[in-house]
Amino acid sequence: MSVDGASPPPCAGRPLRVAVIGAGPAGIYAAEALTRQTAVPVAVDLIDRLPTPFGLVRHGIAPDHPKMRAIRDTLHRTLDHPLVRFVGNVDIGVDVSLDELRRHVDAVVYTYGASLDRHLGVEGEDLPGSLAATELVAWYTGHPDADRERVEAALTGVRSVVVVGVGNVALDIGRVLARTPDELEPTEMPQHVLDALAAAPVEEITVLGRRGPAQATFTTQELRELGELAGATVLMDPAEMELDPGAEERAADDRNATRNLAVLRGWADHVPEPGRTRLWLRFFRRPVRFLGEDRVTAVEVERTAVDADGRAIGTGELELLPADLVVRSVGYRGTPLPGLPVDERSGTVPNEVGRVLRDGRPSPGEYVAGWIKRGPSGVVGHNKHDARETIASLLADAEDGTLRVGGPIGDLVDTLVTRGAEPVLLDDWRAIDAAEVALGATYGRARTTLHERAALLAAVRAATARPR
Repeated sequence: MSVDGASPPPCAGRPLRVAVIGAGPAGIYAAEALTRQTAVPVAVDLIDRLPTPFGLVRHGIAPDHPKMRAIRDTLHRTLDHPLVRFVGNVDIGVDVSLDELRRHVDAVVYTYGASLDRHLGVEGEDLPGSLAATELVAWYTGHPDADRERVEAALTGVRSVVVVGVGNVALDIGRVLARTPDELEPTEMPQHVLDALAAAPVEEITVLGRRGPAQATFTTQELRELGELAGATVLMDPAEMELDPGAEERAADDRNATRNLAVLRGWADHVPEPGRTRLWLRFFRRPVRFLGEDRVTAVEVERTAVDADGRAIGTGELELLPADLVVRSVGYRGTPLPGLPVDERSGTVPNEVGRVLRDGRPSPGEYVAGWIKRGPSGVVGHNKHDARETIASLLADAEDGTLRVGGPIGDLVDTLVTRGAEPVLLDDWRAIDAAEVALGATYGRARTTLHERAALLAAVRAATARPR
């Protein structure tokens, strides 16, 4: 404490203690931005609910995308920084309250993402055989919270699949379900996932968009990969590629849309091939009802048109698509962290340039970055700029005296261990990493994901008995 009683500024002997909640890309980029600057001395605790870091890079990017998943090697450099401490397996609101955490640190940056799926709000959506993309993706990436029984029951005997949505996640799902067992064998997927996918007799997959091909939000790289599948043929309705002059003009001003249209038009003459999965990309269709009694058997869809404002409007023309499995991939929304405001409509934390707003005013020492800040949009790299913007606000607050260091308080990890929690630190994560590599080697793969929390923690306990 300074002589006049005011909190002192950060210094080498007492750096600004910052907790970053969420060890996915947004959180790691925030930690990177904090440690790459030298104006404000900092010490960062990178906290995650899971025992593992990397968030959606580990449990969101499809495992058949090894180049994209290699982003984690880049992210790991920040975990190795001496000013950063990874603290996994800590659930805010359960292991420690937000108020208590804020007493341990001088600032908190919330980067915990947007994990809840959005619903379609149509009849039959809750039938067995209807899954959210979040459920299926969590299962095939080996997320500890995945409902294995529910997903594998939904996949049993499936021949026809409808995926609702035309973003990258929808394409991931369509591509993974269309892969042959030989294509999936080298991936990091848990063995039970590979076994279930190999046993599913999928013959037809329809990826459904309520607007036209010019409004689809997938990236061209993701789209092109569909044409490289060993056992599937991409099919189109050529009539759906005929855009009116206004739509053509708008697409011409959008580089991604122009590239996508070129790829799609290259597939317009494809025809079904015997022995190959039929992977349809259908546009101007929206689901209005899921049919079935004990489980989904079909989706009733309505033909749509796109108005001048780019909105899909119904035409009243209906058709039935057979479906043993329906996966909705129509967006994500953020969840409230106990004690943190979240706007119900947008699913984001109210903020101003990354500063959390409470009752319309910046809350000292609270910041937000990533999807929970801006909404579920953009690819992994967009989080870097977003995190830098937020950390610039934090550093400005530290430099102008808005944000100061607090009094002495015990170490967060010591507090957690004392009360019986089992925080996972960086060396513990290395033990998990080594266990996954070793498990993969038994199958002839580079790695196999450990999918159960108990197995992840067992790998830690087997590797070290050091005091915490």
